[in-house]
Amino acid sequence: MHSPHDPYVRVRGAREHNLRNVDVDIPRDALVVFTGVSGSGKSSLAFGTIYAEAQRRYFESVAPYARRLIHQVGAPRVGEISGLPPAVSLEQRRSAPSSRSSVGTVTTLSNSLRMLFSRAGSYPPGAARLDSDSFSPNTAAGACPDCHGLGLIHRTSEELLVPDPSLSIREGAIAAWPGAWQGKNLRDVLDALGYDVDRPWRELSQQDRDWILFTDEQPVVTVHPVREAGRIHRPYQGTYTGARRYVLHTFADTKSQALRAKAERFLTSAPCPACGGSRLRPEALAVTFAGRTIAELSALPLAELARVLRTDDPDPTARVLTDDLRARIAVVTELGLGYLGLDRTTPTLSGGELQRLRLATQLRSGLFGVVYVLDEPSAGLHPADAEALLVVLDRLKAAGNSVFVVEHHLDVVRRADWLVDVGPAAGTRGGLVLHSGPPAGLAEVADSVTRRFLFAREPAAVREVRGPSGWLKLGPVTRHNLNALEAELPLGGFTAVTGVSGSGKSTLVAAITEELPGVERLVTVDQKPIGRTPRSNLATYTGLFDVVRKLFTATDEAKARGYRAGRFSFNVAGGRCETCQGEGFVSVELLFLPSTYTPCPDCRGARYNPETLQVTHRGLNIAEVLDLTVEAAADFFADTPAAARSLRALLDVGLGYLRLGQPATELSGGEAQRIKLASELQRATTRRGHTLYVLDEPTTGLHPADVEVLMRQLHGLVEAGNSVVVVEHDMSVVAGADWVLDLGPGGGEAGGLVVAEGPPREVARCAGSRTAPYLAREFAGAGAGAGGDGDGTGTGTGDGHGTGTDRPSHPL
Repeated sequence: MHSPHDPYVRVRGAREHNLRNVDVDIPRDALVVFTGVSGSGKSSLAFGTIYAEAQRRYFESVAPYARRLIHQVGAPRVGEISGLPPAVSLEQRRSAPSSRSSVGTVTTLSNSLRMLFSRAGSYPPGAARLDSDSFSPNTAAGACPDCHGLGLIHRTSEELLVPDPSLSIREGAIAAWPGAWQGKNLRDVLDALGYDVDRPWRELSQQDRDWILFTDEQPVVTVHPVREAGRIHRPYQGTYTGARRYVLHTFADTKSQALRAKAERFLTSAPCPACGGSRLRPEALAVTFAGRTIAELSALPLAELARVLRTDDPDPTARVLTDDLRARIAVVTELGLGYLGLDRTTPTLSGGELQRLRLATQLRSGLFGVVYVLDEPSAGLHPADAEALLVVLDRLKAAGNSVFVVEHHLDVVRRADWLVDVGPAAGTRGGLVLHSGPPAGLAEVADSVTRRFLFAREPAAVREVRGPSGWLKLGPVTRHNLNALEAELPLGGFTAVTGVSGSGKSTLVAAITEELPGVERLVTVDQKPIGRTPRSNLATYTGLFDVVRKLFTATDEAKARGYRAGRFSFNVAGGRCETCQGEGFVSVELLFLPSTYTPCPDCRGARYNPETLQVTHRGLNIAEVLDLTVEAAADFFADTPAAARSLRALLDVGLGYLRLGQPATELSGGEAQRIKLASELQRATTRRGHTLYVLDEPTTGLHPADVEVLMRQLHGLVEAGNSVVVVEHDMSVVAGADWVLDLGPGGGEAGGLVVAEGPPREVARCAGSRTAPYLAREFAGAGAGAGGDGDGTGTGTGDGHGTGTDRPSHPL
């Protein structure tokens, strides 16, 4: 064993995922960056091995109860790790979305603001002082009793619940009722209560209709089901639930996204009239600080909130609390998030925003001697904001911590004290540590793909900008911080929408959703998950699973046993393992800790029962095929055209390292987006006509080498006569665009204007743009730069209209 004063974390024999028996020494108290192409194994080393082992040791130290279960969860596949301090992981994964979780709750800033109002707020004469809980919409003491602290009242009406009154109840007049047995049960209970379920709805009396839909009574009656041939139905006690009560209950309590979405169709939402949408009781809203209620302060952008809290209040309590709040807000604004308000709900934040909020919270926590493991903290950051991120990472290190970062952003990589480059390629061709040492040492490593991007900064190639085939007029758009913004995008080209975080890029691009003139088809490729459960995976989403199941059904063995395609699905009874119901995992509930998953003890994660696994296609069973990477599967299915086409499209967007059966829940937002793009590319080869493709930050999570692969595909779509619009922070992508639309100048209230627009070289010379200097860096040495024949083309006029002097005139 190494001495306790050994300054290194020493990993021996790491075999997690694709790691090939890796030995590596990593210094503590340093900024260590893990690099490598997507799927090379860098996350397996940083998160799957180092962080997982730190977490395992923590669990072992906490409680014998947790320890008993934690062994099932399994330690990382590693020989030993010495010198490992406690670790804190800040990933981009989001917890279950809740409308009660907000910027204020994630950062705990809301707690401090409530304390300020409780201790130092201005109360009406004679009012009793309230405790801080009374200022929270998430407590019984503070929540508005009418809307239960949600700020919205959900209502329904007869027109929503019964869209077609010519139908009878038996024919399904009450559209809001559940389907299958539950709906039949409600109908039979109504029948037993004496209501006519066979008359058209509109012929029932208003009194009966109101009771059926809106009653809060829940009468219980004996139901005698109608006999069906060959089936015996015994009488049972049935309870009636009114349609409104059923819809509201489902909307509030169901864990099923599909049921919740269905219930939402029968509801209208409006701000609660009692609290005006503020979510709080009148007593709390009667208290002010700096002349405003807590709801008004929570709605302000954080940068503005800090200004309002600047106080000369003689009350020492108020001064202590406002100073603390402003110091904590400063960290959040430093990370480029000053445009967010405390009441902004977490489901509306991007993964990068959420991770930076957690980072800001950690910075104030005062921990030291800890390893922070971060997953691409620069994701979704404009280069100008990435500089602030580096300052924050340096401060975490200066406070006596080790900062381990999985990162692709080259400015972050260059600032590392120590670089761990994993590769050389993805999947089975990765999993080796090519370099572990100061970044300069990577220059000597011939096998490293990262090396070329880190050192040989070649200027952006001079590429002929494509002329537009027409123009797309957008706006006026008024949403979030865009105020009647108008813009024009060229058709038949590649457009990059740029700007600092919160400048309004995604809002503008979201406005390209309605049918637009000159656009025959619109395809939005977003980063939402391709499925919310482990049952959804790469193979099911792309349709590859259907092809694979047919191949297995066609084998002699399957025919001899009478197996059909369903036998080879892990989603239906028959071929799947019934212990885990085809999940491959069983859930282990831990008291006071999040429930965790452990491989199924019977099938050991294979998902199928032994009989199904006896059927093979070319020597592999169905579980082994699902375990193939896309790259390996492309060889395996080379002579099966339907499979080969899907796999080629996935390889073309740089996803060769993913396994076919990789659950949707394990995929990053960027990976989900590229899977969707691959599905679209597959269709694009057979489709004629013009399509507009809209992508929001498609390079998120991609190594520069993978960005090159992706850009070849997107530019290929343009060459085929389509249009591509991307929201993007990667300046190498922006430099290769035909047209740039730069928003800003800042984020939130300080954004929302077109600062510059035009070809990239022109925008790179625009004085008022925060993007320009970073774009100019891409062109440095390529014959462009300061001077030239431009006169600051692409300058903003301040009214939301950029003016480019060399802009082609076009009839609209």
